[in-house]
Amino acid sequence: MEWLSAAEAAARLGVKPATLYAYVSRGVLSRRRSPAGRSVFDAADVELLARRGRPRRPVGVSEVVIESAITALGADRPFYRGRDALELAAWARFEAVAQWLWTGDPAALDARDGDRERAGSAAEADGASGPEPAGARDARPEAAGTLAGGGPGALWVASAEGLAAGRAAQSGLPDGTLPLERLQVVVPALAATDPLKGNLAPDAVVALGHRLIAGMVDSLPGPAVDGDLATRLAARLAGRPLPGALAAAVRAGLVLLADHELASSTLSARVAASVRADPYAAVAAGLAATSGALHGGASLGAEAMIAEAVERSRAGEVLALRLRRGERIPGFGHSVYRSGDGRAAALFEAIRRVAPGHPALAAADALMAAASRGRVPAPNVDLALATLTRVAGMPIGAGEAIFGVSRAAGWLAHAMEEYAHRTDLRLRAVYIGHD
Repeated sequence: MEWLSAAEAAARLGVKPATLYAYVSRGVLSRRRSPAGRSVFDAADVELLARRGRPRRPVGVSEVVIESAITALGADRPFYRGRDALELAAWARFEAVAQWLWTGDPAALDARDGDRERAGSAAEADGASGPEPAGARDARPEAAGTLAGGGPGALWVASAEGLAAGRAAQSGLPDGTLPLERLQVVVPALAATDPLKGNLAPDAVVALGHRLIAGMVDSLPGPAVDGDLATRLAARLAGRPLPGALAAAVRAGLVLLADHELASSTLSARVAASVRADPYAAVAAGLAATSGALHGGASLGAEAMIAEAVERSRAGEVLALRLRRGERIPGFGHSVYRSGDGRAAALFEAIRRVAPGHPALAAADALMAAASRGRVPAPNVDLALATLTRVAGMPIGAGEAIFGVSRAAGWLAHAMEEYAHRTDLRLRAVYIGHD
């Protein structure tokens, strides 16, 4: 069998590399990874496609093709600048992965051995240390989370002014406000206190990214604990410090969700960045799109379905009723990963190590078994994320917040690519109205 590189395959088809990868995303063309980790394509498949001509778009699908060096989508998983996201989720800190997405600097992942050791220690831990005395850390936010995020001196902390503004902005929100809705309020408040947000130089955006994501996490209500972003976010959402192994599962989820090529929220962020909106505005645009039920909000529906399955103890009935009503089944199927979402499998594996007998995990397993019998598509990462939040005892909507915090890393990476361009991203419409 003869294999072609991406450049060779694109040249044979007469398309740009970005279009070639769009064919992969749509299932028109398959690819493999060479031993060196590069994408290769079956020469026979490429030749057959070349003879057929360019494929039509699926009905109801509008595609935007943008060249990017950040994330490639494989058969069942994303690759962050050539690195397997599932492999990174097994050991890497979210901070280091974000730094890698932003800079592509190998030094961002140089702490591999130390991170592997920490990941193993967390998985074996029976519990986590309790929080500091009330108000101790909030009174000194400059000392919060002084963990180097993939590089010397890269401190993931928000300014005291930013944290005060982010928390004050939520003071008028009603009880029951979803965590994602809180983040949508927090980000503009953080922006209002940052006089340097207009500096779009790469190094400045990286430093801003540290402040921004730390501010998103530490502005949420909940106990303040020391540690990496995953530990801090898990405690805020759960309302208590989580055992180390459970926080490690949250960490894996953050890594798995950090970017996914040109997803809807990422396109929103890129459009904002292309007209030189500041990074806070780009993240705010991404958060707005994330709330959609077909995007980050899918975990909200999956959480409700798992809760119902736990309550009824009859997952098959829960699934069957949704199918009879003609409803979309949240947490199942994926437009890219038609044969299964590897991110879901990786996150479920992490959950099983932590809580193998938990009722929420049992309900998810029962739902997956019923779905398989009913020929429902394979589970996706939204179902795994919803299961994780249920196992951790987090409130409804916590999955959306984990998604938003995680994907902020990807949105900023894509924003930086747009800042490097000199033209705005201008989409065009085909007018079909009255003359």
